[in-house]
Amino acid sequence: MTKNNNRAYFFIAPFVIVFLSFNIYPILLTFYYSLTNYTGMGGIENADFIGADNYRRLIQDDFFFQAFFNTLKIWGANFAIQITIAMGLALLFSDLRLKLKGLNTFRALFFLPNIITIASVALLFSILLDWNYGALNQMLLSLGLINRPINWLNDPVMAQGSVALIGAWMWFGNTFIILMAGISGIPKDFYEAAFIDGANWWDSFTKITLPQLKPILLYVLITSIIGGLQIFDLPLLLTDGRGAPRGALNTMVIYLYNQGFSYSNFGYAATIAYGLFIITIIFSAITFKTMYRGQVKVKNGGKK
Repeated sequence: MTKNNNRAYFFIAPFVIVFLSFNIYPILLTFYYSLTNYTGMGGIENADFIGADNYRRLIQDDFFFQAFFNTLKIWGANFAIQITIAMGLALLFSDLRLKLKGLNTFRALFFLPNIITIASVALLFSILLDWNYGALNQMLLSLGLINRPINWLNDPVMAQGSVALIGAWMWFGNTFIILMAGISGIPKDFYEAAFIDGANWWDSFTKITLPQLKPILLYVLITSIIGGLQIFDLPLLLTDGRGAPRGALNTMVIYLYNQGFSYSNFGYAATIAYGLFIITIIFSAITFKTMYRGQVKVKNGGKK
């Protein structure tokens, strides 16, 4: 038995070594960087240890909080649009009375934007949203819906809305597939019994679909929070990479990136990374607690 156990350690050793080298070590090193004024010049031994100074600076940094609220607004609009479209389509294709065909074809079409590289998406929409020659402005002008071109990426509200819409377009297909799988797992007997009892569509949705989908919705929301709070590439590529216009697209990760690679302030950038990590944990915990609050009360006999 002992010899077999030793052989097992031999087989799992490559994974453990890779995990410690490329996951745990960078996390610990980043935390150490956050306690120094490391500028990237020379080795880490040349940096001064400053303790929690970077963290005190972070909680007083107005630019960081501006980046936080920018990220929150973009992610919130993105998720609201994405989940609404994905849920609507999932309910449409799963409706027993409609019996729509071609689900596999539509599933592939909806998921297609998700596999396009972000650089290609940014290039495509930078052309479509161009102020003077963009196809979107030209179409709206020809239809008489606007009197003059809209500078989509130069107005703070328009820029944030554009990034949110593009993100929703890219990711709604992935959310649709997950929700569709969840709805497919709900026993059809529930809906048939509800129809026999005279329940309408809204009753079936609120009393059957949503409660049964709660674990799936929790997964979608948590993964969306993790990805949404780290939004970086799309706003970086659509504008100047510094958060233009007027700081509206300065997300937390863009702020982190610029602190580290534009201003050579790697110690403070590491602190921002840990700040983002803590914020993600807090949002995820609040989401989990909120969605399962009712069940916890029932299990505890109604006691908090």
